[in-house]
Amino acid sequence: MIQKTILNPKRVRTIQSSFACIEHHFVSDGFLKHLSHHELLLYFFLVLAADRNGLSYYSYDKICSLLHLTLDQYVDARNALIDKDLIAFNGTLFQVLSLPPKQEVFK
Repeated sequence: MIQKTILNPKRVRTIQSSFACIEHHFVSDGFLKHLSHHELLLYFFLVLAADRNGLSYYSYDKICSLLHLTLDQYVDARNALIDKDLIAFNGTLFQVLSLPPKQEVFK
């Protein structure tokens, strides 16, 4: 096993008022490699913007502006994340969902 040592003790990350989390199996189960650049960008943004229940309500124009996406790129990425069961969207509100079993996403 690799021994880990803090590289910069003066800059150890601490959890302050809010915290975003991406589960480790997002990488180890292959979700990372199966998403396009725009899907990853939107997914990570929604994770960062979400509250503790995974909810956020940024408008498409604000998301496109912040992420430098065209409307078509945003819609394609959003729909792909919905199809892959990573997010839910009701037209106004987003919910980042718990990760589904990998075999359901990569059929």
